[in-house]
This record gives sequence, structure tokens and C-alpha cells, in this order.
Amino acid sequence: MMENRTVAFHTLGCKVNQYDTQAMRERFEEAGCRTVEFEEQADIYIVNTCTVTGTGDKKSMQTIRRCHRKNPQAAIVVTGCLAQRAADELRLPGVRLVLGTQRRGEVVGLLQQALEQDCTLVAVETLRQAPFEHLMVHAHEGHTRATMKIQEGCDRWCTYCIIPSVRGPIRSRPLDEIRAEAQSLAEKGFKEAVLTGIHLTSYGREQHGAVTLLDAIREVHGVAGIERIRLGSLEPVIVTEEFVEGLRALPKVCHQFHLALQSGSDTVLARMRRRYTSGEFLKACAMLREAFEDCALTTDVMTGFPGETEEEFAQTADTCKRAGFARMHVFPYSEREGTKAAVMEGSVPRHIREERARKLIAIGKALEHAALESRVGKTESVLIEELDSDGLSVGYTGGYMHVRVCGAQPGSIVSVRITQTERDELRGEVIR
Repeated sequence: MMENRTVAFHTLGCKVNQYDTQAMRERFEEAGCRTVEFEEQADIYIVNTCTVTGTGDKKSMQTIRRCHRKNPQAAIVVTGCLAQRAADELRLPGVRLVLGTQRRGEVVGLLQQALEQDCTLVAVETLRQAPFEHLMVHAHEGHTRATMKIQEGCDRWCTYCIIPSVRGPIRSRPLDEIRAEAQSLAEKGFKEAVLTGIHLTSYGREQHGAVTLLDAIREVHGVAGIERIRLGSLEPVIVTEEFVEGLRALPKVCHQFHLALQSGSDTVLARMRRRYTSGEFLKACAMLREAFEDCALTTDVMTGFPGETEEEFAQTADTCKRAGFARMHVFPYSEREGTKAAVMEGSVPRHIREERARKLIAIGKALEHAALESRVGKTESVLIEELDSDGLSVGYTGGYMHVRVCGAQPGSIVSVRITQTERDELRGEVIR
């Protein structure tokens, strides 16, 4: 039934969603479908949604409606976090299958069932006892880096976050599956593996210490052909002496660490129900910098959380400066129905949230420029990903800094002497 049909994919949100989309793409291609670009007219559209913010909801709904306008005869599959949270709201024109954050491996069969029955099928599972879904990917379109999802779910219940209710409890991928996928990707020529999860820090925690994130990293590290390992977003609480020493023994691990700050004010962190203070966060940064001379730290920061005062915002700005981030993702707080923060007193007006975000973005840009300038004169290992329109080779350092050089082929890892900064990237010369 799927033979020779065209299918197009659109992913909103995080790297975990990107991984899930790739797994579904491979299922459709195995069934005989041909993937086309999302802007083209297709027989089937897959929209992998996000619901972290109101903006994510809005974009998801707009994308679904755009698919129907492009081809009113197309079958639309809606999956992901918004589908898990609000399945009934997604029975829109053209939608044939609503799939949450489980059963993505069954997507082809479920869509066939919906088409045969000429109905809109809702296949959203309860997540209370959900197992880890054993998806596997073998390629990543157009990249030399491959994302590997090794963890699912979260039980932290930060007061602003809807994700635990749409992703379910903590589940960790078995070590043998992690190694098998890493080997498969290495055989396809991928040199960098990005390990990700909904709450990567919690990998193995449901197994009461039987395995840890370090064990998962070691499995990938042992695969010939994988030359770099990058870690997804981490909580600062994972940065212990044992964890840092474990990483020091693994030379393939990139020294870029994304530590989610969210706020630099202790009182705001307490209202958010984060499990650290600003001082503990800065201590984690210092431990990583002491262990890795070329360490690059990146983060997420939220402005305008309920009750945030000017003093608390100033504390956040000060913490960011002291942390010396190489890059900051800044965003204003967005209410999520069903979270504790949504009913907290002291709502900060939208224009103040956005003004504070602009101020933090400016601080972030200055810190990023300083981080780039600090690399001038240094030698960096760069994974070349593509050639730009001018024929220059474009890639990333281990610290996830964008670099352009002459004369290196995509897929190669080259030593580059950094000669200058240009806007928000580095320029350099390949060391032959």
C-alpha cells in the first residue's frame, strides 16, 4: 500500500524529536516510500510536534494546516509531544493518524490501518508504564554527525515544564543496543556521535546505579570509526569528581558541555524546583574548566519566570557573566497549562520578559565573541561537514565553534590553526 508513495517530514523541537523523525523516515523507506523535501507536494506528510512552549504549539498547528493546503488529498501523520498532550485537538482536515511519543516504530502499519478504514486513527498510549521504545537509525540525512537517542522520559517535574507528562518516566536504552547503533553509524562513515535524551543526566537511574551515563559513553567510545562523542544537555548535578575523571579517560569526548542553567538566582531556582544553586552551578563550571583546558560551556536561560524581580534578574545576568558561557540560548518564560508555574502569583508582563531576554542575549553575544577570540592562535580539531557556496570547507571544533577553512573535504577531521574571528565564527588554516 505504501509502495512508490512520496513522504515528507517536518520536525519541530529538540534533537530527540530529530532522532525519532529519522527512525520513522527509515520505516517508510523500508516500506517502499520515497522521501521528498517538505516544501514539495507529497502523498504523506509526517509532522513531529513540540509543546515545550506556546510557540511550539502554534508552529505545530500551522505546519499541519500548511500540509493540507499543499495537498488536500495527502495523508497527514501528527506525532510528538503536542500529539501526546492534545490528541483530540489535532483531528484536523487531512490528519489520518495521531501518534504520541510511543509506537513510532509502528507508524507505517498504523497509517495503513487508518487508510484502509478511511478514518482518523488516534494511537496515543498512556505513558505511566511505558517501556523504552527500541528504535534504531542507520543514517542521518546530509550530516557527518549522527544523533543517538539513549534515554527517554523525565521525572524531575520542574514547575514550568510540561515534558514529564508527555514523555513519561525515565527509561534508558540497553548498552548493547547503544553499541550496535554506534557501530552501524560508524560503518556508514559517521565520525561524530551526539548522545541525547529527554533527561540525559538520568540515564540508568531507574536501574538504581547498575549502569550510568559514563557506561553508555564508554560503549560508544569503544567503537572503531567513531572519533568524536558529543553530549547533549546535562544537569550540573552530574558534574562530580567521579564523572569528570571518567570523561578525562575518554579522549573521544568533545569538551563542549551544555549545562542547563535556567536561572542564576537561587530564589528563582527554588521556585522552578531545580535541584541546585547558582553557586553549585558555578562550581560545576569550574570543575570542567579545570579538567579541560579547551572547555566550552553552553546553556539555556529563561527570563520572566513568575515573581522574578529586577534583583533576581540581575543575579541571573551576573551568574551568566561569571560562568563565561561560549553560547547562550535565551528565551522568555511561557506559561504551560498543567504546570505548577502556570498558576503561580506574580506573573511578569510579557514586555518585561522580552526586554530581559534581549538584555541577556546581548550579554550572551559578548561572551560568545570573547570565547571565539580566545581560540585565535590555537590549533583546533575540526570535523568538516560541508562546502559553502564559495567553496570553503565548513565544520565545527570540539567546542562546537563554527569554522571555515580552505581545502578540506566533508567527512574529514583536520587540524586547523585559528587565524581570526569573523562575526560569529572562526577562520583558520589547515595544518598539512
